[in-house]
Amino acid sequence: MHGEYKVPGGKLVVVDLEVEGGVLRHARVAGDFFLEPDEALDAVDHALNGAPADTDATGLAARIDAALPEGTVMYGLTSEGIGIAVRRALAHATDWTDYDWQLIHEGPQSPALHMALDEVLTAEVAAGRRPPTLRVWEWGAPSVIIGSFQSLRNEVDPEGAARHGIEVVRRISGGGAMFVEPGNTITYSLSVPEALVKGLSFQDSYAYLDDWVLGALGDMGIKAWYQPLNDIATDQGKIAGAAQKRVVGPVDGGGPAGPSVGGGGERRAGGSGAVLHHVTMSYDIDADKMLEVLRIGREKLSDKGTKSAKKRVDPLRRQTGLTREAVIERMIDSFRGRYGLADGKVTPEELGRAEELARSKFGSAEWTARVP
Repeated sequence: MHGEYKVPGGKLVVVDLEVEGGVLRHARVAGDFFLEPDEALDAVDHALNGAPADTDATGLAARIDAALPEGTVMYGLTSEGIGIAVRRALAHATDWTDYDWQLIHEGPQSPALHMALDEVLTAEVAAGRRPPTLRVWEWGAPSVIIGSFQSLRNEVDPEGAARHGIEVVRRISGGGAMFVEPGNTITYSLSVPEALVKGLSFQDSYAYLDDWVLGALGDMGIKAWYQPLNDIATDQGKIAGAAQKRVVGPVDGGGPAGPSVGGGGERRAGGSGAVLHHVTMSYDIDADKMLEVLRIGREKLSDKGTKSAKKRVDPLRRQTGLTREAVIERMIDSFRGRYGLADGKVTPEELGRAEELARSKFGSAEWTARVP
């Protein structure tokens, strides 16, 4: 069994192992990390060998920590990261480079249609009919997007929204409300096979799926990090928030039963389920307008260690000095350089289904106010 895991902000950890009699055997850890002294690597391997195969990542990390020589130094590596790599090996997880990735970056679309496209495209990945997809959004109108479980009246001031012409929509993922205006926001979605995050906890999957964009920001001179559970932050404040939704693959023969092969001979989603991971980044923001539209309470702000909404969001424009279009281009180039990325588009069938969902679900008062 083979498992890989890139430690967020760190290095790649690779584990090869076997399971015999319900315990780990012949475990070998490798990677591009730094570890001192040399004997520490043998200690890690010995700690893994003999561990019950159902030991979780935290338990494996504890075994490793107990076995490390005194004074061991890890750089780009953590005991928990090794444990996660082991769990991914046991779960037969896939890697980013196992797939033919597709980019969708089309013209401005309505907020309701964006919500619908996320649902439709992720369902297609879950069914194995679409390759894993990075979709960069262009907004056709200003909007507030509330989380699937948020109370509409608790989050949005209807008078403020009406005064500023803000459309309110509800997404299928959880998390908090986002305030967006065309030209001031960078939003993207990843629709990925569930196999890509196998062996990861819910929290770890956020960090794992955000790691590429941290690298892209670093290339633009921004030192950013993942801040649990779902934020991307810098020393000058929060710049992005993420949310996820799990989608179950078909069980009635509606899609392939196992991994299929893309045109490049690489694996595609195989009908076993998918994960929608979408991120909204603040390029520039009218914080005063945001406060007139969103009901942001002092308690919510206090748990972020700040006293005002303006300090919570630090625009990318000021930190990079780049245009919004240049930031997006560099992000796409970074993803392509890491994993490969072919230009694609929403198919007519997908668009038709999304437009119907935008009318019947995401544009309806019943859905938007489903939690009043």
